[in-house]
Amino acid sequence: MNEITIYLQYDFFRYALCGVVLISMCAAIIGTYIISRRLVAISGGVTHACFGGLGLGYFLGVSPVAMAAAVAVLASTGVEWASSRFRIREDSAIAVIWALGMAVGVLFVFLTPGYVPELNSFLFGNILTINRSDLLAFAVYAVVLAVFLAWRYRMIVACAFDRDFARVSGLPVRFITYSMTVLVAVCIVLTIRLVGVMLLMSMLSLPMMTAEIWSRRFGPMMLWSMIISVVTSVAGLVAGTLVDVPCSALIVLAMAAVFIISKITSEIIMMRKNS
Repeated sequence: MNEITIYLQYDFFRYALCGVVLISMCAAIIGTYIISRRLVAISGGVTHACFGGLGLGYFLGVSPVAMAAAVAVLASTGVEWASSRFRIREDSAIAVIWALGMAVGVLFVFLTPGYVPELNSFLFGNILTINRSDLLAFAVYAVVLAVFLAWRYRMIVACAFDRDFARVSGLPVRFITYSMTVLVAVCIVLTIRLVGVMLLMSMLSLPMMTAEIWSRRFGPMMLWSMIISVVTSVAGLVAGTLVDVPCSALIVLAMAAVFIISKITSEIIMMRKNS
């Protein structure tokens, strides 16, 4: 406890703590939507498409993050457009985006003179490098996401579970779908450099998978996933800082442990009910 108090005196740890809470909450909201739509793979597809944007940005000498953001938005909306316009299965479109993003990224990283330092952070991230400007970006995004969710909550739920029913009911399915897709892409771009591919994929899936064990309703599932995500992320950050190991690895392990324990517990409860 004394060591934690000492670390709290440093700006980098306070920034990391605030950042991981914001990231966890936003990822829980976004993750609940993509889990409900059975689109977990879209996070991987957009993430790897970002790699193409990073490589192109370094090659052209422009901001890699801005280029990654543009590519992420184009890739995510492109998946939605291709699946609706040409009736291509979304998982197939995501696979194509995934492969193209990595191929373009590898090509332009190879063509860029010198060493590209962002590759390791892209894969593994470093949550302790969060600064004041990162926190501001997270906070603005969190406010935009929360406002949009409150404004169109019922429509988002309808589109997440049954788009055909929502379309027949006269809801603006295209607007909701594209808006949420863009929010997914922006969430990935804002966090990937800091938490890496490994942690980002876990934060967008494991807490929601755990919450889904105990609830099938969108609202409670989102609330439980936020609690699970924040608790495990903060615990992993504190433990990783104290024992000097990568925080992302401990956060993923904590999320996986909670999921396994929840799954086993639910199975035991079901067996007792049926016996």
